[in-house]
Amino acid sequence: MPTYKYICTKCGYEFEEFQSITASPITFCPKCNGLTKRVITGGAGFLLKGHGFYQTDYRSEKYKSDARKDTSTPTADSTSSSSAKSTKKSNSDKKT
Repeated sequence: MPTYKYICTKCGYEFEEFQSITASPITFCPKCNGLTKRVITGGAGFLLKGHGFYQTDYRSEKYKSDARKDTSTPTADSTSSSSAKSTKKSNSDKKT
């Protein structure tokens, strides 16, 4: 359930109320019984706490596209190992 912030139009008293989304807004100030107005706030920041959340889970699109480019290009190690395997195979073919 969200927390709503209210301000009294008569005395200026500000208060917060933990209410259901479907609940009716509070119309009267608890201090002076004046009319209240619901204030739009920025809310709380989004925090990831606990096990299973990592900073890398929500990377930018630029980071993701750069990472895809890095994984799609073969590295020097993978090309040298594949050429070494093909050389060994051709040498074994010559022995027979």
